Amino acid sequence: MAQGADEEQPNTLQYAQADGNESEEVVGEEEPEPGGEEDEEEAAEDPSFADLGGDSGDTAWMIVATAIVLMMTIPGLSLFYAGLARRKNVLSVLVQCFAITCLMTLLWTIYGYSLAYTEGNAYIGGFDKLFLKGIGVNTIDGSIPESVFFTFQMTFAIITPALIVGAFAERMKFSAVMIFMAIWFTISYLPVWHMVWGGGLISEWGAIDFAGGTVVHINAGVAALVVCMVLGARKGFGKENMTPHNVPFVLIGAALLWVGWFGFNAGSELAADGVAGMAQLVTQVATATAAFTWMLVEWCTKGKPTAVGIATGAVAGLVAITPASGSVGPMGAIVIGVAAGAICYWAATSLKKALGYDDSFDVFGVHGIGGIVGALLTGCLFIGDGGTESFKVGGQLWIQAKAVIVTIIWSGAAAYIALKIADACCGGIRSSEDTETEGLDVADHGEGGYSL
Repeated sequence: MAQGADEEQPNTLQYAQADGNESEEVVGEEEPEPGGEEDEEEAAEDPSFADLGGDSGDTAWMIVATAIVLMMTIPGLSLFYAGLARRKNVLSVLVQCFAITCLMTLLWTIYGYSLAYTEGNAYIGGFDKLFLKGIGVNTIDGSIPESVFFTFQMTFAIITPALIVGAFAERMKFSAVMIFMAIWFTISYLPVWHMVWGGGLISEWGAIDFAGGTVVHINAGVAALVVCMVLGARKGFGKENMTPHNVPFVLIGAALLWVGWFGFNAGSELAADGVAGMAQLVTQVATATAAFTWMLVEWCTKGKPTAVGIATGAVAGLVAITPASGSVGPMGAIVIGVAAGAICYWAATSLKKALGYDDSFDVFGVHGIGGIVGALLTGCLFIGDGGTESFKVGGQLWIQAKAVIVTIIWSGAAAYIALKIADACCGGIRSSEDTETEGLDVADHGEGGYSL
């Protein structure tokens, strides 16, 4: 409370004459009464948040959603990948995710948001909002401050390239990682974002991607496949023991991803309403279904349900429900969960073995394949009048398939170009054999993940 708020305010000022002890009273101008004409004019010039179209409830929810989506990368994904790594590489994975968080924050602020979000052509936006030009305290986007929308989308821009880390873990130079990520973000993530969410090519087709099945998961998953195939397998792959060094980290990381995904999917409604509530519901159902399905399949085929397996199955379910989370109901979520659990298990085991690529932590098998499964099933599952759920194959499936195909080709080509540029800049992108033997923790960062 302001001091003297309840005291009567004088309307005179007094000062001591410089040449005497007497005081002379100087009559000052009376202050305008509260609520007078000047206050009304000032209010007219400075409209309230509500007058601008803002909604405090939506804003509060989106601030929370933004925070928990950031939590998905640091510490969620970071711990998930760190647990899957070998002991000598745990720190390198954590640092890569942390550094990507910093790099993408800067790039999204400087030019990424503008190229993704503003009007441009069918493939990329313009330069109207470079360095966040025109975004202030009173800038509203829909019912929330544009600053909140910007930061929410920044967390997507952070986690998408960070996902790719799991494909080349334990064998790529740190300098090459940074250069590759900056280039791939610029020539793949931003154009795909604009094509899907910014009014570009795929958006014009009418493709459905509520929270990032194409923009995030197929985009990152395909890039991951290209990188691991160009790099080649880790030294000793298929011969040495490369089991996860810390399974509790894997489970903790997966749990943080699960919780954060409510911000990812329900937050993509950009409002605190019924669609956000249903998105949260189907996210939970699909994730639990996929994790349980993966567990059962692994149990039947290998004789034991592993902790890493059930955690990976949960991530597969989260990925697959992402594009459909704003358009399906609980039964559709179960269908997507079963499909994701079974198909992603096959991709991460049988398909990977058949093709012989070393995708260290199954980024393509979970995010690439899971994203494709979710995107295609989004075109088949519908909620009709009265909340009736149905499955049908029609024109929407073809639209979804076109979106998937374009994303695969675009991301794959962009990843290859980005790798070649990084290779030229760094004198090779692959760590040396000695570095791989020693471990990237000490070789790249001069530190060990553990003191003993």
